[in-house]
Amino acid sequence: MFKLLLIEDDLTLFQEIKERLVQWSYDVYGIDDFSNVMRTFTEIKPDLVIIDIQLPKFDGFHWCRMIRSHSNVPILFLSSRDHPTDMVMSMQLGADDFIQKPFHFEVLVAKVQATLRRVYNYNADQVSLKTWCGATIDFERNTIQNDIGSIELTKNEMFILKLLIEQKNKIVTRDHLINSLWDDKRFISDNTLTVNVNRLRKRLEEIELGQYIETKVGQGYRAVEEESL
Repeated sequence: MFKLLLIEDDLTLFQEIKERLVQWSYDVYGIDDFSNVMRTFTEIKPDLVIIDIQLPKFDGFHWCRMIRSHSNVPILFLSSRDHPTDMVMSMQLGADDFIQKPFHFEVLVAKVQATLRRVYNYNADQVSLKTWCGATIDFERNTIQNDIGSIELTKNEMFILKLLIEQKNKIVTRDHLINSLWDDKRFISDNTLTVNVNRLRKRLEEIELGQYIETKVGQGYRAVEEESL
């Protein structure tokens, strides 16, 4: 049974979301002390985090940074704030998705299910190690290592890289990536994919691999090998 940590200070909404998710056999935990969210996170060790932006003491962005400094657990933002910069910020901090209030509970449940399925099942039948551009990719540990160093990717970043490498030297369309990452693209901004790919490329630049992810304007993205450049 998956454990979900719901970081929401509106008690009425918290109880309503919890009841809906419990109906789908998830264990749902909340926060007692919003000044020390990380203590609960460490104790629970959740499989997925749902977090509001506007919280007492510190906002959701702060806690997303803290969680990301310790874990690659999938994070879904849930917020009434609708400015595009909020979504961009959440993705840049490593969140996997952004759900705007008010929302349909069916959408929330679908996104939770899709994220858990993608994160914990996508590599079930795949070889865990792969070589690309002289680097060793460990799909199970979400790491990439070469002579320059080693980096750890989030689940979304690794999933995007995996999709691109599977079609190495071929263009993977934006629609294919969006449909593979998120079950219902009606609720996904086109900018969400751009932010995720840019974040992946920035991480790869740390070990001098960023240039091997190419953007094909109006089409999609392509992963190439060194000799193709």
